[in-house]
Amino acid sequence: MAMAIDTALPVGRPLRLRLDRDELIKRGLMLVIALYLLVALAAPLAIMLSKSFSTYSFDLAKFEFQLSDKDGNWGEPVTAAALNEKLNAVPPTKLATNSDGRLQATSFFPDFSFRSPVKYKIRGTTSDATYLVGLNPQSGTEWQEFTSNDFRRVMLRPSRALGLENYTAYFSTPTLFRSIENSVFIALVSTIITVGLAFGFAYALNRSCMRFKDAFKLVAMVPILVPSLLPGIALIYLFGNQGLLKDLLMGTSIYGPLGIVVGSIFFAFPHAMIIISTALAISDQRHYEAAESLRASRWRTFWTVTIPGARYGLISAAFVVFTLVITDFGLPKVIGGQYNVLAVDIYKQVIGQQNFEMGAVVSVILLVPAIAAFIVDRMVTKKQVALLSARSVPYQPKPNRGFDTLCLAWCSLIAVFILGIMATSQFAALVKLWPYDLSLSLKHFAFDRMDGGGWGSYYNSIRLAALTAVIGTVIIFVGAYMVEKTDGFRSGRTAFQFLAMLPMAVPGMVLGLAYIFFFNDPSNPLNAIYGTMTILVVCTITHFYTVGHLTALTALKQIDQEFEPVAASLKQPFYKLFARVTVPVCLPAILDISIYIFVNAMTTVSAVVFLYSKDTTLASVAVLNMDDAGDVAPAAAMAMMIFYTNAIARLIHLLLSRVLIKRTQAWRMR
Repeated sequence: MAMAIDTALPVGRPLRLRLDRDELIKRGLMLVIALYLLVALAAPLAIMLSKSFSTYSFDLAKFEFQLSDKDGNWGEPVTAAALNEKLNAVPPTKLATNSDGRLQATSFFPDFSFRSPVKYKIRGTTSDATYLVGLNPQSGTEWQEFTSNDFRRVMLRPSRALGLENYTAYFSTPTLFRSIENSVFIALVSTIITVGLAFGFAYALNRSCMRFKDAFKLVAMVPILVPSLLPGIALIYLFGNQGLLKDLLMGTSIYGPLGIVVGSIFFAFPHAMIIISTALAISDQRHYEAAESLRASRWRTFWTVTIPGARYGLISAAFVVFTLVITDFGLPKVIGGQYNVLAVDIYKQVIGQQNFEMGAVVSVILLVPAIAAFIVDRMVTKKQVALLSARSVPYQPKPNRGFDTLCLAWCSLIAVFILGIMATSQFAALVKLWPYDLSLSLKHFAFDRMDGGGWGSYYNSIRLAALTAVIGTVIIFVGAYMVEKTDGFRSGRTAFQFLAMLPMAVPGMVLGLAYIFFFNDPSNPLNAIYGTMTILVVCTITHFYTVGHLTALTALKQIDQEFEPVAASLKQPFYKLFARVTVPVCLPAILDISIYIFVNAMTTVSAVVFLYSKDTTLASVAVLNMDDAGDVAPAAAMAMMIFYTNAIARLIHLLLSRVLIKRTQAWRMR
């Protein structure tokens, strides 16, 4: 009987694929951009979150004084706590303060006189006790001696602790807590109305044979080109205390929820319309033919075919509008009056009261609905299935005179609303003195005579928009390419995707405040960029990163995966493939990313309102500042300058796209 022969190979070390040079470079670039997102987004948010739990109070036991007599003989050391217990100089309710709190040391010496020959000593009982002498911080347990004249410049600084006191204070303050209700109410009402109007508009564009469709599409995109403050200014001129049409409101004030809702509908409308129109454009003609063959009424077909087919678009549009409205700062600031909302509360706490910790608390609260809306939208999007198959027939509307006329009337009303807001703002920028002297003049364009930043702010905005468009497009597209084309490294790519999607859930006000906490810290090596154009560029790119990233990924996924193996077999480095194939093929998407960033950089207010300096004031911030100063007409003029600039940029983008795409996309016509 033959014996079986064991042919199994000996056990050795497990095989590991060695990364080639291209993969190492790809992963390295991905890590570099991931590091950028960590520094520009994750780290500031983490610092802001910790600040929201930071409480500050004066710990009087940490400071000790000595007092001399007129002859220079020193008395016994005594703590500030002992003096305060004896004199009750500072009530316990006033010991709580913020991070910038200061308590004058002379408060504990009722007989103090800066002309007295008496001398004073101060020291900390612990090494972390800090006080100021003028503007110079001092700390430590060593005694420091001062004359009476110098001692009056000594200020005690508070100690930091962690706790929930800030949140307790917020929710126990009715005026602050009411802002949550107001913000949610405004966002819900605006979302319902905006989505309804946008659906009707998109339905008319995709389901009718009405005339002037291209013109209506163009008009619908106009609000994207202006800052959110512009509709507020226009509504004041129309329905304000001296408005042309104020009698139409029958005594109702435009300042407050009514003005915020109407203005929100204006600036959020195009975002909802684009999403819903895309959902309606991919309908299958066969479904409607089946409904017609079953003799279903138009109403039933609408509810059983149209709405289910567009439900994901409707849901996505609703969450986008909700997020835009609840996080907007400019419009409520201009026309909100005494109606407090979360975004304006952040501004008031930081700018008005210098209470950065409470500003951080409001920011964290504002993050909750924004992140919730983002997460639900992502969950809904994942459930979406393909509505078009290879056998699908694109829907072709049939002429119907009555329905087409109704659609034309509907779109005309919305176009009149949009163009009316724009025309009012333009008219306000040109009249000499509203409403007393309606003759035309260009005096409101003399921005250098106004408070707010002058023409320099306008040029700064163009510079910011250009820098963010160029630098941001490169960073975003390269990052998307690396995460899409890198082989393996699944955990790293997943982490990168999370960081890339996070900016969409972070409101601009929250990001701006987080930058104050992070970059304004003297111990931060990046503190040098605070107050410069660089930090504005970084903040703007980060704020609008997600949409550009998704656009780039969509374009990259359309490229056949076989290009990389072919290039590798020909021993061509990936960067040659990137330059000669990927970039030309994705050029339309690259141009779309650049114009998207440019336009948003020109119009953004919330993300940069905390970060500009006197040398980097922006046009959108100048609109806000001029409106605050009462120069409403110049504010309207500056807002219109932003619109003109964005319109010209869009036109240049269109012409450039046609030229470059004609040269690089000829293969699509073969």
